[in-house]
Amino acid sequence: MQWLEAMWTKEGKGIDKDAPKRTGLALFFQIFAREWWELVKLNLLFILVSLPLVTVPAATFATASICRAMVEDRNVYLLRDFLEAMHQYALRATAWGMVTGSVLALGLYAIATYGTAAHESLIYAAPLTVSLVATVFVGLWATYFLAVSVTAQRPLLQALKLSALATLWRPLPLLGALAFVASLWLAHILFYPVSVFMPATLNFSLGLFAVMFGAQRAATLVLSRPAEASGEKEPF
Repeated sequence: MQWLEAMWTKEGKGIDKDAPKRTGLALFFQIFAREWWELVKLNLLFILVSLPLVTVPAATFATASICRAMVEDRNVYLLRDFLEAMHQYALRATAWGMVTGSVLALGLYAIATYGTAAHESLIYAAPLTVSLVATVFVGLWATYFLAVSVTAQRPLLQALKLSALATLWRPLPLLGALAFVASLWLAHILFYPVSVFMPATLNFSLGLFAVMFGAQRAATLVLSRPAEASGEKEPF
């Protein structure tokens, strides 16, 4: 029976201390390979909690918080950490969802309106461009606000400023992450009905994992800036 004991007690291969640390896409897929089953469970948890609809923003913040821990290679106690994060970010997440949804809806309406008018007169090309750039900026800003909020506790106004700074400083990694999220849903549409289980198994959690991975460096660096002196209590 020694072989059975050895199977559980023998030392593993370990990690070569001289092996170069993975970065970029290699690191992304390494973490995904390690955490894929947790992401499946996280996706199901997100869907169940989001069924009342009003809980979608808080569930989004909680899922992002779990994904941030995975990106940082920290231990995750899925249900406990998820529920604690929902409670912690409930107010801020709800406000974020209402404001972001309203502003993006207004931006998309402006893009559609000016886009239609631009076919008739080029004079509308300028406001169309402004609407497009502003909508993209707001989308990136809101996403970085999510990343900054679940990375460290900051007063609302300070979190907004840091998120805007991160958006201006490193928009491309986050744009790449959002493009990856879009590709997940495009694949679901193109390969339906074969892909019918994609939303139920991975799309939400993997999408937020990609977003947190893309936003991590900028969020961490802006948060490492000297904290602004403030005597105000945390409003959200």
